[in-house]
Amino acid sequence: MISSADHTTVLSRRDRVVISSCLLLLTALAWAYLIHLDREMSAAMEHDRMMAEMGMAMDMPWKTADVLLAFAMWAVMMVGMMTPSAAPVVLLFAGMNRGHGSQRAPGVVFVFGAGYLLIWVAFSAVAALSQWALHQAALLSPAMTTSSARLGAAILIAAGIYQLTPFKGTCLTHCRSPLGFLMSHWRDGTAGALRMGIAHGTYCLGCCWALMGVLFVVGVMNLMWVAAIAIFVLMEKVGPAGPLVARVAGVAMIATGAYVLADF
Repeated sequence: MISSADHTTVLSRRDRVVISSCLLLLTALAWAYLIHLDREMSAAMEHDRMMAEMGMAMDMPWKTADVLLAFAMWAVMMVGMMTPSAAPVVLLFAGMNRGHGSQRAPGVVFVFGAGYLLIWVAFSAVAALSQWALHQAALLSPAMTTSSARLGAAILIAAGIYQLTPFKGTCLTHCRSPLGFLMSHWRDGTAGALRMGIAHGTYCLGCCWALMGVLFVVGVMNLMWVAAIAIFVLMEKVGPAGPLVARVAGVAMIATGAYVLADF
Protein backbone atom coordinates (compact mmCIF):
# COMPACT_ATOMS: atom_id res chain seq x y z
CA MET A 1 0.00 0.00 0.00
CA ILE A 2 1.39 3.41 -0.99
CA SER A 3 1.42 5.93 1.84
CA SER A 4 1.68 9.71 1.89
CA ALA A 5 5.15 9.38 3.34
CA ASP A 6 6.27 7.32 0.33
CA HIS A 7 5.33 10.16 -2.00
CA THR A 8 6.85 12.95 0.06
CA THR A 9 10.16 11.10 0.24
CA VAL A 10 10.40 11.46 -3.56
CA LEU A 11 11.05 15.16 -2.95
CA SER A 12 14.62 16.28 -2.60
CA ARG A 13 15.64 17.81 0.69
CA ARG A 14 16.03 21.14 -1.08
CA ASP A 15 12.46 21.03 -2.44
CA ARG A 16 11.04 20.13 0.95
CA VAL A 17 12.93 22.97 2.60
CA VAL A 18 11.94 25.49 -0.08
CA ILE A 19 8.25 24.57 -0.05
CA SER A 20 8.00 24.36 3.75
CA SER A 21 9.86 27.66 4.12
CA CYS A 22 7.53 29.37 1.65
CA LEU A 23 4.45 28.12 3.50
CA LEU A 24 5.90 29.21 6.83
CA LEU A 25 6.89 32.61 5.48
CA LEU A 26 3.45 33.15 3.92
CA THR A 27 1.76 32.31 7.21
CA ALA A 28 4.13 34.52 9.21
CA LEU A 29 3.65 37.50 6.89
CA ALA A 30 -0.12 37.14 7.08
CA TRP A 31 -0.07 37.07 10.87
CA ALA A 32 2.36 39.98 11.05
CA TYR A 33 -0.04 42.04 8.95
CA LEU A 34 -2.99 41.00 11.13
CA ILE A 35 -1.15 42.01 14.30
CA HIS A 36 -0.23 45.36 12.74
CA LEU A 37 -3.82 45.89 11.61
CA ASP A 38 -5.16 44.96 15.03
CA ARG A 39 -3.00 47.63 16.66
CA GLU A 40 -4.15 50.25 14.17
CA MET A 41 -7.78 49.33 14.67
CA SER A 42 -7.44 49.40 18.46
CA ALA A 43 -6.05 52.93 18.23
CA ALA A 44 -8.85 53.97 15.87
CA MET A 45 -11.50 52.49 18.18
CA GLU A 46 -10.05 54.38 21.14
CA HIS A 47 -10.15 57.59 19.12
CA ASP A 48 -13.79 56.96 18.15
CA ARG A 49 -14.68 56.25 21.78
CA MET A 50 -13.18 59.55 22.89
CA MET A 51 -15.01 61.42 20.13
CA ALA A 52 -18.28 59.74 21.11
CA GLU A 53 -17.79 60.83 24.71
CA MET A 54 -17.45 64.38 23.41
CA GLY A 55 -20.78 64.00 21.60
CA MET A 56 -19.30 63.59 18.13
CA ALA A 57 -20.69 60.50 16.40
CA MET A 58 -18.16 58.72 14.20
CA ASP A 59 -20.29 55.84 12.85
CA MET A 60 -20.41 56.61 9.14
CA PRO A 61 -21.64 54.56 6.16
CA TRP A 62 -18.99 52.53 4.42
CA LYS A 63 -17.45 53.74 1.20
CA THR A 64 -15.97 51.58 -1.55
CA ALA A 65 -12.53 51.91 0.03
CA ASP A 66 -13.87 50.51 3.32
CA VAL A 67 -15.26 47.44 1.58
CA LEU A 68 -11.94 46.91 -0.22
CA LEU A 69 -10.03 47.23 3.05
CA ALA A 70 -12.36 44.70 4.68
CA PHE A 71 -11.80 42.35 1.73
CA ALA A 72 -8.01 42.71 2.09
CA MET A 73 -8.29 42.00 5.81
CA TRP A 74 -10.36 38.86 5.25
CA ALA A 75 -8.09 37.65 2.44
CA VAL A 76 -4.94 37.98 4.55
CA MET A 77 -6.73 36.40 7.49
CA MET A 78 -7.75 33.39 5.42
CA VAL A 79 -4.18 32.97 4.18
CA GLY A 80 -2.90 33.04 7.75
CA MET A 81 -5.54 30.62 9.00
CA MET A 82 -5.69 28.09 6.17
CA THR A 83 -2.11 27.80 4.91
CA PRO A 84 -0.87 25.63 7.83
CA SER A 85 -3.66 23.07 7.38
CA ALA A 86 -2.92 22.93 3.63
CA ALA A 87 0.76 22.10 4.16
CA PRO A 88 0.32 18.27 4.11
CA VAL A 89 -1.49 18.23 0.76
CA VAL A 90 0.92 20.75 -0.76
CA LEU A 91 3.96 18.65 0.18
CA LEU A 92 2.23 15.47 -0.96
CA PHE A 93 1.33 17.08 -4.28
CA ALA A 94 4.96 18.12 -4.73
CA GLY A 95 6.13 14.57 -4.07
CA MET A 96 3.60 13.02 -6.44
CA ASN A 97 4.42 15.60 -9.09
CA ARG A 98 8.08 14.66 -8.81
CA GLY A 99 7.12 10.99 -8.90
CA HIS A 100 5.35 11.58 -12.20
CA GLY A 101 8.70 12.66 -13.64
CA SER A 102 8.11 16.41 -13.56
CA GLN A 103 11.12 18.62 -12.91
CA ARG A 104 9.04 21.75 -12.32
CA ALA A 105 8.61 21.48 -8.54
CA PRO A 106 8.44 23.69 -6.61
CA GLY A 107 7.21 26.02 -9.40
CA VAL A 108 4.12 23.96 -10.23
CA VAL A 109 3.47 23.61 -6.50
CA PHE A 110 3.08 27.38 -6.35
CA VAL A 111 0.32 27.11 -8.96
CA PHE A 112 -1.44 24.40 -6.93
CA GLY A 113 -1.22 26.57 -3.80
CA ALA A 114 -2.45 29.63 -5.71
CA GLY A 115 -5.50 27.69 -6.88
CA TYR A 116 -6.21 26.61 -3.31
CA LEU A 117 -5.92 30.15 -1.94
CA LEU A 118 -7.98 31.55 -4.83
CA ILE A 119 -11.04 29.86 -3.34
CA TRP A 120 -10.43 31.49 0.02
CA VAL A 121 -9.88 34.88 -1.61
CA ALA A 122 -13.28 34.47 -3.26
CA PHE A 123 -14.76 33.59 0.13
CA SER A 124 -13.13 36.73 1.54
CA ALA A 125 -15.11 38.85 -0.93
CA VAL A 126 -18.35 37.28 0.32
CA ALA A 127 -17.29 37.76 3.96
CA ALA A 128 -16.41 41.42 3.36
CA LEU A 129 -19.78 42.07 1.72
CA SER A 130 -21.51 40.32 4.63
CA GLN A 131 -19.60 42.52 7.06
CA TRP A 132 -20.64 45.60 5.09
CA ALA A 133 -24.28 44.48 5.13
CA LEU A 134 -24.20 43.94 8.90
CA HIS A 135 -22.61 47.37 9.37
CA GLN A 136 -25.25 49.04 7.21
CA ALA A 137 -27.99 47.31 9.21
CA ALA A 138 -26.40 48.47 12.49
CA LEU A 139 -25.92 44.83 13.53
CA LEU A 140 -22.14 45.04 13.94
CA SER A 141 -20.43 46.63 16.93
CA PRO A 142 -17.25 48.74 16.70
CA ALA A 143 -15.40 45.63 17.89
CA MET A 144 -16.77 43.83 14.80
CA THR A 145 -19.03 41.46 16.70
CA THR A 146 -22.75 41.05 16.16
CA SER A 147 -24.60 43.62 18.25
CA SER A 148 -27.69 41.39 18.32
CA ALA A 149 -27.48 38.48 20.73
CA ARG A 150 -30.23 36.68 18.81
CA LEU A 151 -28.29 36.98 15.57
CA GLY A 152 -25.13 35.75 17.27
CA ALA A 153 -26.99 32.79 18.70
CA ALA A 154 -28.50 32.00 15.30
CA ILE A 155 -25.04 32.01 13.70
CA LEU A 156 -23.70 29.65 16.37
CA ILE A 157 -26.63 27.25 16.02
CA ALA A 158 -26.43 27.28 12.21
CA ALA A 159 -22.67 26.65 12.31
CA GLY A 160 -23.14 23.88 14.86
CA ILE A 161 -25.81 22.16 12.80
CA TYR A 162 -23.60 22.36 9.72
CA GLN A 163 -20.80 20.64 11.64
CA LEU A 164 -23.08 17.60 11.96
CA THR A 165 -24.24 17.40 8.34
CA PRO A 166 -23.13 14.67 5.89
CA PHE A 167 -21.88 17.38 3.51
CA LYS A 168 -19.48 18.64 6.16
CA GLY A 169 -18.37 15.07 6.79
CA THR A 170 -17.73 14.46 3.08
CA CYS A 171 -15.65 17.63 2.72
CA LEU A 172 -13.71 16.83 5.88
CA THR A 173 -12.96 13.34 4.58
CA HIS A 174 -11.45 14.81 1.41
CA CYS A 175 -9.39 17.25 3.47
CA ARG A 176 -8.18 14.48 5.78
CA SER A 177 -7.28 12.18 2.87
CA PRO A 178 -4.97 14.21 0.64
CA LEU A 179 -3.54 11.10 -1.03
CA GLY A 180 -6.99 9.87 -2.03
CA PHE A 181 -7.93 13.33 -3.28
CA LEU A 182 -4.80 13.70 -5.39
CA MET A 183 -5.04 10.21 -6.87
CA SER A 184 -8.69 10.70 -7.87
CA HIS A 185 -8.29 14.29 -9.13
CA TRP A 186 -4.84 14.15 -10.70
CA ARG A 187 -4.24 16.39 -13.72
CA ASP A 188 -0.86 16.86 -15.37
CA GLY A 189 0.75 20.18 -16.19
CA THR A 190 0.40 23.70 -14.84
CA ALA A 191 -3.27 24.01 -15.78
CA GLY A 192 -3.90 20.68 -14.08
CA ALA A 193 -2.18 21.89 -10.91
CA LEU A 194 -4.38 24.99 -10.87
CA ARG A 195 -7.53 22.91 -11.32
CA MET A 196 -6.48 20.54 -8.55
CA GLY A 197 -5.70 23.42 -6.21
CA ILE A 198 -9.10 24.96 -6.88
CA ALA A 199 -10.82 21.61 -6.34
CA HIS A 200 -9.06 21.00 -3.04
CA GLY A 201 -9.75 24.58 -1.94
CA THR A 202 -13.44 24.03 -2.70
CA TYR A 203 -13.55 20.96 -0.46
CA CYS A 204 -11.72 22.95 2.21
CA LEU A 205 -14.24 25.77 1.91
CA GLY A 206 -17.06 23.28 2.23
CA CYS A 207 -15.42 22.00 5.38
CA CYS A 208 -14.68 25.30 7.10
CA TRP A 209 -16.89 28.16 5.85
CA ALA A 210 -19.36 27.93 8.74
CA LEU A 211 -16.52 28.08 11.26
CA MET A 212 -15.37 31.35 9.69
CA GLY A 213 -18.87 32.74 10.18
CA VAL A 214 -18.40 32.29 13.92
CA LEU A 215 -15.89 35.16 13.75
CA PHE A 216 -18.86 37.52 13.43
CA VAL A 217 -19.92 36.35 16.88
CA VAL A 218 -16.58 36.34 18.70
CA GLY A 219 -14.97 39.26 16.83
CA VAL A 220 -13.76 39.42 13.24
CA MET A 221 -10.41 40.81 14.36
CA ASN A 222 -10.19 39.13 17.74
CA LEU A 223 -6.82 37.52 17.06
CA MET A 224 -7.06 35.11 19.98
CA TRP A 225 -10.23 33.66 18.49
CA VAL A 226 -8.78 33.78 14.98
CA ALA A 227 -5.83 31.72 16.20
CA ALA A 228 -8.12 29.36 18.14
CA ILE A 229 -10.26 28.66 15.07
CA ALA A 230 -7.13 28.16 12.94
CA ILE A 231 -5.85 25.59 15.45
CA PHE A 232 -9.26 23.92 15.53
CA VAL A 233 -9.27 23.66 11.71
CA LEU A 234 -5.82 22.08 11.88
CA MET A 235 -7.06 19.57 14.47
CA GLU A 236 -10.05 18.69 12.30
CA LYS A 237 -7.95 18.09 9.21
CA VAL A 238 -4.79 16.56 10.63
CA GLY A 239 -5.57 15.34 14.14
CA PRO A 240 -6.29 11.64 14.74
CA ALA A 241 -9.78 12.37 16.08
CA GLY A 242 -10.70 15.09 13.59
CA PRO A 243 -14.27 13.91 12.79
CA LEU A 244 -15.06 13.46 16.48
CA VAL A 245 -13.64 16.91 17.27
CA ALA A 246 -15.84 18.40 14.54
CA ARG A 247 -19.00 16.77 15.91
CA VAL A 248 -18.26 17.69 19.52
CA ALA A 249 -17.66 21.30 18.50
CA GLY A 250 -20.92 21.28 16.56
CA VAL A 251 -22.88 20.14 19.60
CA ALA A 252 -21.10 22.74 21.75
CA MET A 253 -21.98 25.55 19.33
CA ILE A 254 -25.63 24.48 19.21
CA ALA A 255 -25.78 24.30 23.00
CA THR A 256 -24.14 27.74 23.39
CA GLY A 257 -26.51 29.32 20.89
CA ALA A 258 -29.53 27.73 22.54
CA TYR A 259 -28.36 28.95 25.96
CA VAL A 260 -28.09 32.51 24.66
CA LEU A 261 -31.59 32.33 23.15
CA ALA A 262 -32.98 30.91 26.39
CA ASP A 263 -31.92 34.07 28.22
CA PHE A 264 -34.47 36.12 26.24
